[in-house]
Amino acid sequence: MFRNLICLSLFLAFQLLALVGGLAQTPGSSPVSREALIGKNFDSVAADSVPIPPQGIYEREAIVQKLRPVPYTYVREADVLWSKIIWRTVDLRQKMNFPLYFPTVEMRDRKSLVQALYDAIQDNDIHAYDPQFSLSSPGDEFISPLTQSGVRERMAGADKVLNQVSMTTGRDTSWVIPAEIHWAEFKRLLIKEEWFFDTRHSQLQVRIIGLCPVREYIRTVENGEDGVDGELVRSPAFWVYYPEARKVLAHVALFNPKNDAQVVSFDDLFFSRRFESFIIRESNEYNNRSISEYKKGGIPNMLESDRIHYDIMNKEHDLWEF
Repeated sequence: MFRNLICLSLFLAFQLLALVGGLAQTPGSSPVSREALIGKNFDSVAADSVPIPPQGIYEREAIVQKLRPVPYTYVREADVLWSKIIWRTVDLRQKMNFPLYFPTVEMRDRKSLVQALYDAIQDNDIHAYDPQFSLSSPGDEFISPLTQSGVRERMAGADKVLNQVSMTTGRDTSWVIPAEIHWAEFKRLLIKEEWFFDTRHSQLQVRIIGLCPVREYIRTVENGEDGVDGELVRSPAFWVYYPEARKVLAHVALFNPKNDAQVVSFDDLFFSRRFESFIIRESNEYNNRSISEYKKGGIPNMLESDRIHYDIMNKEHDLWEF
């Protein structure tokens, strides 16, 4: 009698488990395994239950599950013997900077640096600051925050409004066409960073303070009877505070041209200084004026940029005591 009750209980338990499993496989309730969908008509399966296949033979989760960015060494104010703030321009069209520039279209497995920053701003993960509409005054003091709509307008331009009056009813109808962001137009990147000599570690170090994508595009202007001419415009989009953006950039993988299996993040790239750039400004008593304001011509500007670079490198040797 007791044995029969145990067998009956086990039978009912197995039946209940089979019923729950059948309900879990109903379309629309949960994703179905890819093996179960082989040979079936997708019209009979809910679209949200079809799993997205991986990009390769395995799920790439090393960058996504990364806990935190590479930690910096602790810096105490009393240990900083000398420091200098400089500004750099990164030309994203240079070959070494291609991992920051590409892809210029929406892709599933990777995104460019500007796309990563824009998505983080729209998701409220980081904040954007007004660049004050000018390269001569970059607005990198992080004073005026930008709204999400303001960031999109600075990246894509204003939305177009089309008005049409019906010939029959006389009603005025308006359509709003959202402006499209062209990722290929962001060809430059401004970097604000601080170089300092840490007496605790007896080392010259550098920390990035802010990043600013620069949009470069051709704006058409009317030229009277001659028609329309093209005007080259370079417009800073927004500034982001880099210590805040590190928590996002550490989880975004960039393309490794040497090995697809060994991926690195944008934060790793900036931490290891794997980008090509040139100095355009240093902190000075003349309102932090840029090099182009007191040097004219491409070659004099580059020579002045190299002078600032070597002055910083020589400062480390000058601060040593033998």
